[in-house]
Amino acid sequence: MARHHCVTTHLVSDPPGGRTMTYPEPREWAADEAVTHLFVAHYRPLVRLATLLLHDQGAAEEIVQDGYVALHGRWARLRDADKALCYLRTSVVNRCRSALRHRRVVEAHLATARPRADVPSAEIGALDLLRQDAVITALRALPTRQREAVVLRYYAELSEAETAALMGVSRGAVKSHTFRGLAALKQSLEAQR
Repeated sequence: MARHHCVTTHLVSDPPGGRTMTYPEPREWAADEAVTHLFVAHYRPLVRLATLLLHDQGAAEEIVQDGYVALHGRWARLRDADKALCYLRTSVVNRCRSALRHRRVVEAHLATARPRADVPSAEIGALDLLRQDAVITALRALPTRQREAVVLRYYAELSEAETAALMGVSRGAVKSHTFRGLAALKQSLEAQR
């Protein structure tokens, strides 16, 4: 597995209202303190990121929580504590990829194991409600790499370099996946009008 380099990210932002809060250097934090600060500052954006990749809020929350647990367990071995957020994002994206691969295997097995029922389940009904949103529907139709590139660049607002590091590809590949993904989204949304 290749090591990815991430741009240094501060663990905690200044709170609303302009008061400056002082914290010890991230390298000096104990695992509990560091993970607590990261959780408060980044849990919701990481869940939104995972939800966009998985299309399943519950699974997204589990994956993000597992990422925080893994970070807590590895805090003492983390070489650069300032890159903990990068570690979390990479962990979330990789866990989403694994979940999607697992989901495809399960769906393929279920498709061959039994015929599809005529009555949709509650889960399918919930997914149908999500599909009504044209942008989400179009985003789901994208190939995995294009969807990841678009979500990371435009939803998570990561730079090309950060996106490339997270995806484990070159900046040129990020540009290519992003360009193709945006073109496909535009075409799909125009076709739905």
